[in-house]
Amino acid sequence: MIKAIIFDCFGVLAEDAWLPFKRKYIGDNQEVADAITNLGLQNEYGVINNDQYFAESAKLMGVDEQELRAILGKRVPNLELFEFIKISLKPKYKIGLLSNANYDILSELFSPAQAEFFDADVLSYKDKLIKPDPRMFQLIAERLRCDVDECVFIDDVERYCVAAESIGMKTVLYKDTNQAIAAIRSILRSQ
Repeated sequence: MIKAIIFDCFGVLAEDAWLPFKRKYIGDNQEVADAITNLGLQNEYGVINNDQYFAESAKLMGVDEQELRAILGKRVPNLELFEFIKISLKPKYKIGLLSNANYDILSELFSPAQAEFFDADVLSYKDKLIKPDPRMFQLIAERLRCDVDECVFIDDVERYCVAAESIGMKTVLYKDTNQAIAAIRSILRSQ
């Protein structure tokens, strides 16, 4: 029986501006892409802070640091998905947030009302784990006081869904809001 629904943040609960920016300023330069990916991992693990991440990334891309911050700071909550959580999920299920994040998205990205929907969270910078580490999925289940097989995890990255499935979670690979809502409803009806 499903007791908890767990959401990824970027690409699911919030629009992420990184990919279009990356295409524009990095293109096919794999060396720069790899270096920025490495900086991102260091930032998500808490090895370097946001200021260091932005300064080094801007230097690697040859862009103004303030421009980089402004573009990457444009993240907007997925209001349609939050409305679905509020009306259809929150009254019956525990709601979790599991994300590779380098800052407190609950207070900086979401409104206080949206942040209140979450019964528990696991964020990489705070918990020193990063998806697809299976311990992240186990930790969110523990914090929600559920077994992993009582959870549904929604993410827009297939390898993260595969990792969650490998420990017993049901998953939805997010493509768009309507598809994800339909897939969540289908899983819940089958219980």
